[in-house]
Amino acid sequence: MNINIFGWLVLAALAVGTAVRIWLAARQARHVRQHSYAVPTAFADKIGLSAHRKAARYTVAKTRFGAFNALFGAAVLLLWTFGGGLELLDNLWRRAGWHDIHTGTALIISFMLIGLVLELPASLYATFVIEEKFGFNKTTPKLFAIDMLKGLVLMLALGAPLVFAVLWLMEKSGGLWWLYVWALWMGFSLTVMWAYPRFIAPWFNEFQPLRDEALKSRINALLRRCGFSSNGVFVMDGSRRSGHGSAYFTGFGVNKRIVFYDTLIESLNADETEAVLAHELGHFKRGHIKKRIATMAAMSLAGLAVLGWLIENPAFYNGLGLSRGSDYMGLLLFTMVAPLFTFFISPLFAIRSRRHEFEADDYARQQSDAGCLASALIKMYEENAGTLTPDPLHSAFYDSHPPAAARIARLQGA
Repeated sequence: MNINIFGWLVLAALAVGTAVRIWLAARQARHVRQHSYAVPTAFADKIGLSAHRKAARYTVAKTRFGAFNALFGAAVLLLWTFGGGLELLDNLWRRAGWHDIHTGTALIISFMLIGLVLELPASLYATFVIEEKFGFNKTTPKLFAIDMLKGLVLMLALGAPLVFAVLWLMEKSGGLWWLYVWALWMGFSLTVMWAYPRFIAPWFNEFQPLRDEALKSRINALLRRCGFSSNGVFVMDGSRRSGHGSAYFTGFGVNKRIVFYDTLIESLNADETEAVLAHELGHFKRGHIKKRIATMAAMSLAGLAVLGWLIENPAFYNGLGLSRGSDYMGLLLFTMVAPLFTFFISPLFAIRSRRHEFEADDYARQQSDAGCLASALIKMYEENAGTLTPDPLHSAFYDSHPPAAARIARLQGA
């Protein structure tokens, strides 16, 4: 096999990216361990030493597992491309003698299914070893299997028609196919975002309207002050699967929902719950959702434009272990290797995300009590075993939320 410029670029990006991941993981594990012997001064009267040490062990365990997954993912990518895995799978489906659109749909779906099988051991380990060890796992093997089967059905029901439509557009719509595919992708993404709260999420979890009338009255008053209308405030049965607690804003239009995990509702008082909700509303009022959608649209358009050029270049396929090209194989190859390059700009998105979190905190300070939001965040860090002492470089590269110390200090006006 002759490796050309495309192959060398992919190999270089894979090697450097994997090395950076391993290096950052080693820094994170070392830094967290070194700072696990004493609770940071800012949290000394709020979080006990045992909880701090548990968070350190949990963070180190997840970090090490993430490093292993990075190595495993690199090995799988090499096997699919330079190892001939995609070529073999392509030859198997071509024997059916179908049209390229049907062959491509079958190949991509089968590739996704194989990926799920390869990822299953890691998912089982993360759930039933790491999460179990630290007391977070509430999922039974039966529930895990049911969730996996539901996810598979959902992938086939949504993914197969989407892949077929994309390949049809690639073949039928001429040189600007990538523009039509982009329009389809954006329409599909927005439809899923709209449908998720009402039609998809309830298939996996139960969502009950908030029943605490006093708290509900406070929340409704907050929503009116913020000029926010939604489909409701719901409590999700997160405790069926995990001991972690969270809250999130989902959907748009008439399907906007605010969701609290039941574990979070049980741990926060009314003032703290109101403050957390004000933070979530801050994301909406500061336009963060729209900005993220716009970024997704711009990046997907740019990516498809690049693919529109690559897909016509035989060297793109040959350099990655394939003897012949096709629309479906070009699409699949691109989705496999593009993350190798976007990895290096991920810190830019992390910076923006942390800025959005600060902006949402600032909005919450205007609509609720900053001290209550700070106390709620401290409880969430403790109950979720989030480390208070991340490695600064690891945090800057990956973290979508600011470090606990910086966030709490800002809320407290320090």
